[in-house]
Amino acid sequence: MSDVIYIYSDGACRGNPGPGGWGVLLKYNGTKKELYGAEADTTNNRMELMGAIIGLEALTKPCDVIVTTDSKYVKSGMTEWLPSWKGRGWKTATKKPVKNKDLWQRLDVACKPHNIKWQWVKGHSGHDENEQVDRLANRAIDEMFARSAL
Repeated sequence: MSDVIYIYSDGACRGNPGPGGWGVLLKYNGTKKELYGAEADTTNNRMELMGAIIGLEALTKPCDVIVTTDSKYVKSGMTEWLPSWKGRGWKTATKKPVKNKDLWQRLDVACKPHNIKWQWVKGHSGHDENEQVDRLANRAIDEMFARSAL
């Protein structure tokens, strides 16, 4: 593993819960790939998780990866909370079930083959790639609405 793949991910939700979308940008050696999707009834945190999951699941071999997100929930979950949750049988420090356990487990599996560095960037602060994935997440919601109106 020598070349780095950059993954930028974001989630959006109109209402929480409500209709939501996720967007991902993968960058590798000058190549870019955009992915996005939506769900009719979800939460912002689930969409943030889906962005990271889909980005990592799109990789076809073990890679060095830098994942950039504007979600402190995703970054903290992956860099701080996950080992403790797993050690406590997917319970929080207050012994409550971990919210979004299904997606945390899917993200954990998606991370396994890779060497990942997690980065946080402030949302809506002019970071080009973060603004791009935010537009993709919202485009996914708009397209879902357009399809349902047909």
